[in-house]
Amino acid sequence: MSKATLVIMAAGIGSRFGGGIKQLEPVGPNGEIIMDYSIYDAMEAGFDKVVFVIRKDLEKDFKEVIGNRIEKIVDVDYAYQEIDDIPGTYKERFRDRTKPWGTGQAILCCKDVVDAPFLVINADDYYGKQAFKEGYEYLTREPRENKMEICMISFVLKNTLSDNGAVTRGVCRVDAAGMLAQIVETHNIEKVNGKAVVQKEVSAQEIDVESPVSMNMWGLRTGFFQILENRFREFLSGVDKTDLKAEYLLPTIIGELLEEDKLSVRVLRSKDKWFGVTYKEDKDAVVSAVRKLIDEGVYPAKLFER
Repeated sequence: MSKATLVIMAAGIGSRFGGGIKQLEPVGPNGEIIMDYSIYDAMEAGFDKVVFVIRKDLEKDFKEVIGNRIEKIVDVDYAYQEIDDIPGTYKERFRDRTKPWGTGQAILCCKDVVDAPFLVINADDYYGKQAFKEGYEYLTREPRENKMEICMISFVLKNTLSDNGAVTRGVCRVDAAGMLAQIVETHNIEKVNGKAVVQKEVSAQEIDVESPVSMNMWGLRTGFFQILENRFREFLSGVDKTDLKAEYLLPTIIGELLEEDKLSVRVLRSKDKWFGVTYKEDKDAVVSAVRKLIDEGVYPAKLFER
């Protein structure tokens, strides 16, 4: 059994990236992709298994670019997120759907290959070393016996905005005890003159650039799968068959559980700067950021032998 598992959500089709599969774009000097740096940091922190959540049609490319290499250095498993991986009673209703069901479904796909506390991350986000250390330390402590407690590693909103377009973030409110009080999935956040502005149809709303935000880095335990499974059925029952874009999102699910007092979330804070490739134009900035980290000695120029 693994001590702690890293789950990487890589099934997204990169819809905003403009043609390529953004998770597989090289950003390091020797062809490394962002996932390589996350796996390197996770292994350094103590994680001893990696689960990739991908789509079956990506499998060949994915294994060629990263999977086959990583299998040589750490225990690897795959989970497949597919549109029709839903309870049978709903398959006919949603037969016209063309995209997977979001991050909640992505994690649910892992239930048969994850048997240890696990940290969830996005494939195309760089989180930094501190985040993985904090996550590992939390997950390998004895869990509390009463209400389910999970953790979230938060980042500062201003450090997670793109210069090239709007982003979606889970904006958080944290209480004095360091517990998550509220999370709101907030769409269309843009950087405007150093401020964070939510663009709405007829107006714009400014939000605090120092706000803690979720970047989908969650520390969970295997008991969470049952909650996800039960709620997925409830979610599907409430989706109209004409709604082909509804998503079962992890921050939304956790927000609902918080409101119902069925869950508590310890907020761990990382001081590392986040970066990621949301838009194709972000890639040059990420390549430069990686080069700077190598120059500063944070990473070797060549992460893994190929």
